[in-house]
Amino acid sequence: MTAQAFLAARDFLQRHRTDYDTACRDFRWPQLGAFNWALDYFDAIARGNDKPALWIVGAEGGAGTQYSFAQMSERSARVANHLRGAGVGRGDRILLMLPNRVELWDAMLAAMKLGAVVLPATTQLSAEDVRDRVQLGGARFAIVDENEAAKFDGLELPLTRFVAGAPRPGWHTFGDGYAAPADFVPDGATDADDPMLLYFTSGTTSKPKLVEHTHRTYPVGSLSTMYWVGLQPGDVHWNISSPGWAKHAWSCFYAPWNAQACVFAYNYARFEPQAVLDTLVRCGVTTLCAPPTVWRMLVQQPLADYRTALREIVGAGEPLNPEIIERVRHAWGITIRDGYGQTETTCMIGNPPGQPVVPGSMGRPLPGYRIALLDPDGKPAEEGEIALPLDGGATRPAGLMRGYANNPDATAHAMRDGHYRTSDIALRREDGYYVYVGRADDVFKSSDYRLSPFELESVMIEHAAIAEAAVVPSPDPVRLSVPKAYVSLRQGHVASAELAREIFRFSRERLAPYKRIRRLQFAELPKTISGKIRRVELRRQEMARGDETAQRMPGEYWEEDFADLKP
Repeated sequence: MTAQAFLAARDFLQRHRTDYDTACRDFRWPQLGAFNWALDYFDAIARGNDKPALWIVGAEGGAGTQYSFAQMSERSARVANHLRGAGVGRGDRILLMLPNRVELWDAMLAAMKLGAVVLPATTQLSAEDVRDRVQLGGARFAIVDENEAAKFDGLELPLTRFVAGAPRPGWHTFGDGYAAPADFVPDGATDADDPMLLYFTSGTTSKPKLVEHTHRTYPVGSLSTMYWVGLQPGDVHWNISSPGWAKHAWSCFYAPWNAQACVFAYNYARFEPQAVLDTLVRCGVTTLCAPPTVWRMLVQQPLADYRTALREIVGAGEPLNPEIIERVRHAWGITIRDGYGQTETTCMIGNPPGQPVVPGSMGRPLPGYRIALLDPDGKPAEEGEIALPLDGGATRPAGLMRGYANNPDATAHAMRDGHYRTSDIALRREDGYYVYVGRADDVFKSSDYRLSPFELESVMIEHAAIAEAAVVPSPDPVRLSVPKAYVSLRQGHVASAELAREIFRFSRERLAPYKRIRRLQFAELPKTISGKIRRVELRRQEMARGDETAQRMPGEYWEEDFADLKP
């Protein structure tokens, strides 16, 4: 089947990019039978198209390298023929472990054309992580950066290996593929529901699961992400995200190319806020997506000194604190628009262009998504678990995963009782905007009050000394538990009893008595390799203390340590 239905759906959203009511009321996911996004859509729009599709700039500066849509189409066709010659066939699983180099995009497109299944993996994985992912994912092939290839040494598994970069004994050289024929002929039709991607979840609360996406769910489902970002043809779009995670596919691949925008990538060995801001200005980036961790680092710089060409800026990965949004708006006159989704979905809830942004809210349901909030008994609620109704047909969101690969029990649990359950809790305001409360496992009770860590953290980072905060319950013999904040400090601030006193006083001024921080610890926050805070690790650390809570941990202070604070 041709891509006409897909193009019609895309064009509708672009026509109504600032008309939220019309877009939500009239948008319908395209109904597709046979559909291969790389062949039916990308190759079609790339034919004779010399506009830039990919722009990669190195940390050393300079103009970098640009690749047109036509070039990317031809390069990926050659690579597909090369991989086929080495035995890659339809349904074969390929572990893809590359940084932001052009071979990553070539390999993704080539695998789609072949009907192979890609398992993206971050280059931050250890050798043991690599072994686990190869085994869990059932990979038969691997495409690996030259600097990561040593992690595969001693891996005694049947795995055909390709190295991107310098040749390596016993490995196929990925670069040889560019000498393969430029004409690619598929071995048959691709069904829109054939598997295409297997993503490992980030593991913030449990061991990673393998999320299965199809030729429908991410390529077509990313129309919602395109709409949320506000991408237009010709944009230069920079998504600050590491390869190997679903957000990279969201905004470094499908959403911008759905809009026929240029994907921008800046390679650096170490994140330097000043260098990032200089690059934004120098390269004329028009749309930017960055996780809250990056925004928290950027706002520590004199943003107003950087005259950017930005039109749209968004944040995703974790909820964005209102304080950060206000600092950026004050400096640049642009509002960061929050968005919400998961590895299992595309963007579900967000603030699209042209719509009022409610401080503290993550927005409203995006076109193609219906949102339900369910209480612990599965009944509709104004505050509850975010869920997607699964009544099938045209109403099932195209961006929802097919399920967890090789794990029918996990799939059945997530999609029980006619809904996909996200394990995230939200509150729906009277105006239809949703406010993030926290992960179901993160919300806790103190003196019978239900507390949201995210709400308390948003207040804590308003303090001038605090860069990041994570709030978890700490055992208490009277209140069951009390809020404890683990905090990391901004540059120029040093942990001390005096600073702890000041932060406790700040908490008292900003929070209701039942919400205020009772314990504080200066510490580096544990994070997943994708950069998300692992509150589960801190929570377990607190629970393990049992009756030993009276014994202070290094860098820990309690509110009652300071007699001068008012009761």
